[in-house]
Amino acid sequence: MIDLSFLNSLGPLGILVACAMIFAETGLLVGFFLPGDSLLFLVGLNLAGIWHDVPIWVACLAISLSGFAGDQTGYWLGRRIGPAIFTRQNSKFFSQKNVERAHKFFERYGSKAVILAHFVPIMRTFVPVAAGVGVMSWRKFTTYNVIGVIGWGTGVTLLGYFLGGIPFVSDHVTYVTLAFILLSFIPLALEALKALRRKKTT
Repeated sequence: MIDLSFLNSLGPLGILVACAMIFAETGLLVGFFLPGDSLLFLVGLNLAGIWHDVPIWVACLAISLSGFAGDQTGYWLGRRIGPAIFTRQNSKFFSQKNVERAHKFFERYGSKAVILAHFVPIMRTFVPVAAGVGVMSWRKFTTYNVIGVIGWGTGVTLLGYFLGGIPFVSDHVTYVTLAFILLSFIPLALEALKALRRKKTT
């Protein structure tokens, strides 16, 4: 787990670092391990506290644009690489299993997967690539991507921002962030359980 506390010492510049991390997680296959959910939540908490000089709408816009650019890059990579990505060898920063999971996720939910994937760790890295490899048009992907990235990027940041205004939360940032990290993995755990049940019934 990556320690994000270093962002606190960067001041408002931490938002730029957060944007770079969001782009890497959503647009570069090697960024799947980055903690996007907890990162956005922490940014929101800081905007309500030590970064209060930064307008919340500026931060949300910057984060959403970073996520959008990352997803579009992932889609482009899928178009560029094509089906060959399914035969790429595993490495320290690439897992064929994650690509296959994203492909199944996309097949199961169709176009809605582009929206839903933003809220599921790892899937938000690989689903845009799967969409690019598939037959989803650029216009359709972009439309669903805008919806998903605003809901996730802006939504999670605002959640942290409003909760950051609660004294108990602001006094226990570390524990609250840790709890949020654990909660963010629930969708991935549920998806894994569903896949296991489907495998047992076949």
